[in-house]
Amino acid sequence: AAVEGNTARGAIGERIAALYLQLAGCTILERNLRFEHVEIDLVIRDGGCIAFVEVKTRRGSSFGGACEAVRPDKIRILRRAARWYLYRASPGALADEYRFDLVSVDCDLPGGTMELRHLKGIA
Repeated sequence: AAVEGNTARGAIGERIAALYLQLAGCTILERNLRFEHVEIDLVIRDGGCIAFVEVKTRRGSSFGGACEAVRPDKIRILRRAARWYLYRASPGALADEYRFDLVSVDCDLPGGTMELRHLKGIA
């Protein structure tokens, strides 16, 4: 049951992140892009830049906040998936710049609040 709760919470966090990014002027290019055993949550265009976005959703802080959940091995795997995406992208879809972002959604904070953070260029 905990896995189902985590999956549902993750899907909600990804929808919140996508909406936030769209409101910030970004275009969603891909959602849940899969490459081998890796999933890139969102691929966005932010002006002249394509960003590969990892979304982390946490409920409470007993295991650390969402930002602490992205370790160097995860970044390495995301880079590999991003190279695959860029290799198969049509020339018109390419950009001058690329980056890796993290959108963290921390839920159920004291007072029933939610905190969303968008960290650009985490790697």
